[in-house]
Amino acid sequence: MFSCTFDQVDLACCPTCLCCQPQLQSVARRINRDLSRRGFVAGAGASLASLGLVPPARARAAPPGPKPPIVFVSFLLFDGKSKTLRGGLRLLVEGNRIKLIATGDLSPPEGAQMIDCGGRVMMPGLIDAHWHTIFAALPISALFSADVGYIFLAASAEAERTLMRGFTTVRDLGGPSFALKQAIDDGLATGPRIYPSGAMITTTGGHGDMRPLSDLPRSPGGPPSYLERTGAANIADNAGEVRLRVREQLLQGASQIKLVGGGGVATPRTTLDMLTFGEPELRAGVEAAADRNTYVAVHAYPSAAIRRAVAAGVQCIEHGHLMDEATARLMAEKGIWLSTQPFVSDDDTAPMTGQSRTNLTQVIAGTNTVYALAKEHKIKTAFGTDCLFSSKVTERQGFMLTHLTRWYDNADILKMATSVNAELLAMSGPRNPYPGKLGVIEEGALADLLVIEGNPVDDITLVARPDTHFMIIMKDGKIYKDTLRA
Repeated sequence: MFSCTFDQVDLACCPTCLCCQPQLQSVARRINRDLSRRGFVAGAGASLASLGLVPPARARAAPPGPKPPIVFVSFLLFDGKSKTLRGGLRLLVEGNRIKLIATGDLSPPEGAQMIDCGGRVMMPGLIDAHWHTIFAALPISALFSADVGYIFLAASAEAERTLMRGFTTVRDLGGPSFALKQAIDDGLATGPRIYPSGAMITTTGGHGDMRPLSDLPRSPGGPPSYLERTGAANIADNAGEVRLRVREQLLQGASQIKLVGGGGVATPRTTLDMLTFGEPELRAGVEAAADRNTYVAVHAYPSAAIRRAVAAGVQCIEHGHLMDEATARLMAEKGIWLSTQPFVSDDDTAPMTGQSRTNLTQVIAGTNTVYALAKEHKIKTAFGTDCLFSSKVTERQGFMLTHLTRWYDNADILKMATSVNAELLAMSGPRNPYPGKLGVIEEGALADLLVIEGNPVDDITLVARPDTHFMIIMKDGKIYKDTLRA
């Protein structure tokens, strides 16, 4: 059915093992023998449109034409910034923005819809700062064996489920998500806002390099491998290649860039202590991103990889579970973001074996350390889940927020998953695909909000039960779930 360079195929493999699948190579050739990576992604988007993709049944399809104004009444407001709730308010949504928040009576505009929240809590939509839109839910066996159309359609279905869990925005940290983002933005599919990084950029032998050994040796400047043509990952082994790969992702619409600074859990030929790019190569990526007024996030676990990235001007570290106190102090002094994930048990990831299992064990052991250091040194910290390869794991997206009670109170957890994460997204500057304020409920902000049965400031576990406790889910001024008026 497929070939792979490893002794067995299991969830320790990275989704970039698509390169090992002859069937997918054949499908790609049928789409267009001469597609570039950009063309491949665009072609996948065209395939979605040609299939007449419409919002799945679980989400309410927004009616065509202009959206009528909506007035929300009788709610308690968690605005994403304050640790307390406010009552006695009315909120007006016009188009995709929060037009007005007022006390007392609010004369509704002509034709406005009224929604009585019955004293429930309203809060901003949740944000996941480390997500993989294409690879989150499909098992590795399906990624190997299915054709590319199925993979993108499955990713679209998972995007709808992501939104219905209350995550109205995700930051995609690796994978060809440009086409699905466009389909969602154009109304062909239902899902969250996507801040895409495009292909993760790594070195030969670094995390994400899942090429078969038959692709070696690689000649710098030579033709890209199948792995690279899919847009899953790019290989760069000198500063010039890093600049090229960064510019290619930005050309396709990346809002930020992801570089790989070391080994990773899902790449079984790597270890977490190893380093990849040297400082000059990392700096080349930072400069190329800065030329387009955006930033670089670097995948790094150990202190040595983090310190090298900081020295190169990187503004955000992904993971960081193996950092020491001196490195945490450095990040705090430099104002570097930490985007990390609360992996506390095997249940938070797909099953791993071999070296990947060893790497995962190290990450889980380091989770308490990284959060304790981040809190002690007041590092700017974003919440993400980094779910991969399992629809059962993606169902735990909201549940992973509850792990943070080990280090933070409920209000701070909710702030992290809303306004704090939104601050990180805003670092993309003019590359921001959704100009406007996210993660807050205030006048002029984008209208992404949830109405919740119960008070998540008192009971954070409510976010882990969206099916029963999220009464309304609104994104961009459109209601996708409404059990109050059903």
